[in-house]
This record gives sequence, C-alpha cells and structure tokens, in this order.
Amino acid sequence: MEILDTISRIVHIGTAITLVGGSVFTLLVLMPAAKTLPDEPHNQLAEAVTGRWRSFVYIGVLLFIVSGFYNYVRAITDHQGDALYHALLGMKMILALGVFFLAAALVGRNPKLEAIRRTRCTWLKVLVILAAVIVAISGYVKVRGIPAPASSASQSISSNSTL
Repeated sequence: MEILDTISRIVHIGTAITLVGGSVFTLLVLMPAAKTLPDEPHNQLAEAVTGRWRSFVYIGVLLFIVSGFYNYVRAITDHQGDALYHALLGMKMILALGVFFLAAALVGRNPKLEAIRRTRCTWLKVLVILAAVIVAISGYVKVRGIPAPASSASQSISSNSTL
C-alpha cells in the first residue's frame, strides 16, 4: 500500500500546485496584462485561455476528489478520537467544495453563473484565499502529526478522580 499512498499524495499535491498556481498566475499576472489589450484581442485571449483551462479544472477537481477520498480513508484510523483533526479536515473539505464550485463556475458555460464570470476578478480572489486557507490547514495537520494516545497512568488518575 505504500506505493499507492505515495502516488495518491503526489497526485493530490501536484494537482494543488497546478490548479492553485494557475489561479494565482491568472489573478496576478494574466488578468492585469490582458487588461492592456484592446477589446477584441482581449476577448479572444480570454476565450482561448478559459477553453484550455476548463479541462485542467474539471480533471483537477476529479483528481482532488479521488485522491482526497483515498488519503482520508487511509488516515482516518490513525486519528480516531482526535477531535481537532476531524474538525480541521471537515473545514478543509467544506472549503474545498467552495473552491471546486468557484473554479467550475469561472470556466463553465452555464448561463445562470454568468454573474460570477462577469465579476471574475473578485471571485478569483475569493478562490485563491480559500485555497490558501486549505493549504494552511493541510500544512498544520501534516506537521501536527498523529497525537500520542493518553497514557494508561493518566487514564487511571482521571478515572480515580471521579470517585
């Protein structure tokens, strides 16, 4: 299982690097540079970039879901009874759903989500901030590691104190 665990982790982190990095690049480099173009070339560039980026987003979301689920299933037994781990992981998953929605809305074609695409810069900022929070949570959970189980001595002391 170690090889599968390694592959899953590489896929998950590689996908994060690609999608978050691409979003940051779009927000901080591509969009400001594209604003200097006249309307017609600007619209052509926006359509070409969005069309190409769409495939990365859809495949990336799928890879995140599959590798994230696998990583969760593999790690959950090590964190039984670890309330902080479960709270942080739950928060990370909820934030990830928001990122997935925004990413799909920004590259999608659904007319009902056109308002999001019209204010692309605002929603891309929200996406990047959410992604940064997810990375921070992930980093903390990884560095924190697996808490040591309470020792039997402290358990017996606490059970005697209730007498």
